[in-house]
Amino acid sequence: MLKKFILTAAVALTCASSLAFAAAPAMTGKTDKGEVLTDHKGMTLYTFDKDSGGKSMCNGDCATNWPPLMAGAGAKDEGGYTVVTRDDGSKQWAYKGKPLYTWVKDKKAGDATGDGVKNVWHVVKP
Repeated sequence: MLKKFILTAAVALTCASSLAFAAAPAMTGKTDKGEVLTDHKGMTLYTFDKDSGGKSMCNGDCATNWPPLMAGAGAKDEGGYTVVTRDDGSKQWAYKGKPLYTWVKDKKAGDATGDGVKNVWHVVKP
């Protein structure tokens, strides 16, 4: 009986944690650029100066190098976070109207090597 209770409690806790996490599209983390927004893996998030009006201009090869922070089908706007529709119809998270991306050259949590690339990519400060 005790084993069953512990297992049930562990499953309930895992589900509750997953629901809480699903509600938050980004977190904060420390980098050499200071505190920045990160994805759920701790990877630094960036914005692209060419994006405007809540629309991503980073598609094709750009999106290969700068993977969008994708939003699930049921994702809803929350606080400063909004969901934007990409050219292919998929959904992406945005912060204060700017779509969010990671950078393929960041290899571990805390890396922020994409900040300032071509003077159009910037870390996102909370």
